[in-house]
Amino acid sequence: MPSLFRFLFVVGLFAGLVLGGLYVLAVYFEPVPKEISKPVPGVKIRKQQ
Repeated sequence: MPSLFRFLFVVGLFAGLVLGGLYVLAVYFEPVPKEISKPVPGVKIRKQQ
C-alpha cells in the first residue's frame, strides 16, 4: 500500500508542475498580436458591381 501512495504522490506532483507551468506560460507570456493575410489557393473573390 505505501507504494500506491508514493505513486499517487509522484503523479500528483508531476501534474501540479505541468499545470503550474501551463498557467505561467498563459499568464506571463502573451503573444504579440499581429495581422496576417495570406491568399487561399483555389478561392476566387467575386467583385461586386
